[in-house]
Amino acid sequence: MLKEEWLQKGYIDEPIPEGVDVNQEIRKMCEEKDAIILAHYYTQGEIQNIADFIGDSLALAQKAAQTDAKIIVMCGVHFMAETNKILCPDKKVLVPDLNAGCSLADSCRADDLKKYKEEHPGYQVVSYVNTTAAVKALTDMVVTSGNAKKIVDTFPKDAKLIFGPDYNLGSYINSVTGREMLLWNGGCHVHERFSVDEIVKLKKEHPEALVLAHPECKGPVLAIADVVGSTAVILKYAIESDCKEFIVATEAGILHEMQRKCEGKTFYPVPPEISEGGVGCSCNECEYMKMNTLQKIYNTLKYEWPEVDVAPDVAREAVKPINRMLELS
Repeated sequence: MLKEEWLQKGYIDEPIPEGVDVNQEIRKMCEEKDAIILAHYYTQGEIQNIADFIGDSLALAQKAAQTDAKIIVMCGVHFMAETNKILCPDKKVLVPDLNAGCSLADSCRADDLKKYKEEHPGYQVVSYVNTTAAVKALTDMVVTSGNAKKIVDTFPKDAKLIFGPDYNLGSYINSVTGREMLLWNGGCHVHERFSVDEIVKLKKEHPEALVLAHPECKGPVLAIADVVGSTAVILKYAIESDCKEFIVATEAGILHEMQRKCEGKTFYPVPPEISEGGVGCSCNECEYMKMNTLQKIYNTLKYEWPEVDVAPDVAREAVKPINRMLELS
């Protein structure tokens, strides 16, 4: 039985036995328990190294929907595990730490969205995948940063659309589609830290470098970027480009896979913006993603907890817009 303190913490902090090769034991437990480890590009490099599959939100959802494994260990944030459970109700979905939330998902509560929909009759809701299951249940179509333009383009030109919760992504999609979607005022606390000033400084130091930016960044940052796209898109561009230097405006975890797949190329992470008082944010990393650790993964597999579940009535509605997205992707 789990200790009460672990239940309160939301994760298991039992020390790994001395002399145990944690990587080897994790892989051994995966084989014995028929488990698969999925990891987002923003997790620590050592977690990406032991994962069965790494990817962005879209790729992780697709992989979850396709896997035959009995257990899914989702190394990312909570909404990703919810999405896995919605797509795989018969599988056990585990997370290393229940506290690994998402500032963007938290910026849009289901009750608030429900009220907003009631205030705008005739509008359909397009929700970013970075939302809770309850918000997805109120949604007509789910999108990721990688497929948002493609999917929004499938709606009639005169369709009345609400896009949320990421204001920056919604604004960018409006600009490239010619739409005038109503935008929810939410944002990612990591991507909103990046500024034009910091990119310009790096560009002066590395004039040949191309700027790669995630569409969750603010408009002025996207305006000076050479490439705007999801983590998967900018990774693909870095791999295929003849350019040897890149300035990267997204969560720094992606640099691990960039460096692994792009031998001979150099990547410069954009530092967080410095405030007027001269004090910057602590880093350009998502502290929620970094809550995933090898120790927690080891204990999650050992005890098969914490487990993520979604209420059947919520899952029944939430799966509809997710499946529509996967059919179009």
